[in-house]
Formats: sequence, C-alpha cells, structure tokens
Amino acid sequence: MKVVLNFVAALAVVAGAAVAVAQSVDEQIAERIAPAGKTCMKGDECAAAAPAAAASSGGARSGADVYSGSCAACHGTGAAGAPKFGDAGAWGPRVAKGMDTLYTHALNGFNAMPAKGLCMTCSDDEVKAAVDHMVENSK
Repeated sequence: MKVVLNFVAALAVVAGAAVAVAQSVDEQIAERIAPAGKTCMKGDECAAAAPAAAASSGGARSGADVYSGSCAACHGTGAAGAPKFGDAGAWGPRVAKGMDTLYTHALNGFNAMPAKGLCMTCSDDEVKAAVDHMVENSK
C-alpha cells in the first residue's frame, strides 16, 4: 500500500511540474510573438506623451548637423548632379536664383533631389538651415 501511495504522490509531483513547464513555454511563446509596438491614434492616452518626447529631444538641429546627417551623401560626392559642398562654381548659379528658390527646391525636391533630401524627420527650418550651411561654405 505504501508503494502505491508513493507512486501516486510521485505522479502528482511530476504532473504539477509538467503543468508549470507547459505554462512557462506558453508564456515564452506568447512573449516571442507579441507585437513589437502598438498604434497610437490621436485622442488615445498614449498620443499625449508623443509631443513631450519630441520636445525633450534637444530642439532643432543645426544646419551643419542636418548636412552631415542627411545631405552629405549626395552633396559631399556630387551624386546625381548635386552641387558639391564647398564648390563655389557649382553653387554660384544656384545662389544667383535667390535663397527662396534654393529653399523651395530643397523642401519640395528638384530634378534628381527628392523633397527634403529624404530627411523626413527634418523640419522646414532645419532643411533651410542646411541650405544656408552649404551656401555659406561655398563662397
């Protein structure tokens, strides 16, 4: 009889452990397949936190920062006909058209240059600052 009771007790312990392992595996699987993020729509509680996070990012970037982060890829090499940084001969005719024209081309795109040079995180003022930086360094 003792043997039977010990056997039943051992089965209970093994069954309990098996359930715990199964729950642990299920939790691990659920964690692995959980969405990486969630959509935050205007009006949702999470939407109110977004502007505060943006404001704490340190403010507007300088023209030099925007240039080195986004513009240098083309304007540093002259790719696709972009006027090279520091090349007064290439920038002269463009500057002669006026800064408003340069800003419009930088913001909206012109010829092979896409709008904002594909810097979709740049504000209009940051793009204009980058244009100013390139023009100032091409004299």
